Amino acid sequence: MIVRRPGLVPYEPTWRAMQAFTSSRDASTEDELWLVQHPPVYTLGQAGKPEHLLQATEIPMVKIDRGGQITYHGPGQVVAYLLLDLHRRHLKVREMVNLLEQSLIDCIADYGLNAERKDGAPGVYIAGEKVAALGLRVRNGCTYHGLSLNVDMDLTPFTWINPCGYSGLKTIQLKDFGVTEAPDEVAERLLGHLRRHFPDVPPTA
Repeated sequence: MIVRRPGLVPYEPTWRAMQAFTSSRDASTEDELWLVQHPPVYTLGQAGKPEHLLQATEIPMVKIDRGGQITYHGPGQVVAYLLLDLHRRHLKVREMVNLLEQSLIDCIADYGLNAERKDGAPGVYIAGEKVAALGLRVRNGCTYHGLSLNVDMDLTPFTWINPCGYSGLKTIQLKDFGVTEAPDEVAERLLGHLRRHFPDVPPTA
């Protein structure tokens, strides 16, 4: 799996690049994982309802093609995009979601924290409060989009939305629990767990 670290990059061009990569790949294309951060942006999933944005802000909102409702990305949040061939890996979407959540749970456990899944609400939670979100799109058996983990960011923009469509859902971050590692360090730790759960699988051609 090729890992790319483009740094702090605008959301929409990154999304378009994921679409283009997925559209052009074939059986000989290696899987990729992109570790990024984004300037402030709201993203609204395919079935997303604009009314989950609770007040007008200067933060742009981009309607995109992943599943799920509205979420926020901003500096200090680790974002991992997984561009994987599910057929090659013999994975179903539900299995991939489970592995993404487990990678996050394992990463957070490295800091002595107990993170959990919540039935019917994809993502990862600590004591019922959301610390990580995920959303995927599958095209021709290949995935793009991925997950986001709140590390050390301004959480205020989350209070202006119903995160992932849930009214009153509190969003938290690792810094709240005394984690002092910088987002880039957390990203590398998360990468190790993602590599373990999604080991390299060579292209078939």
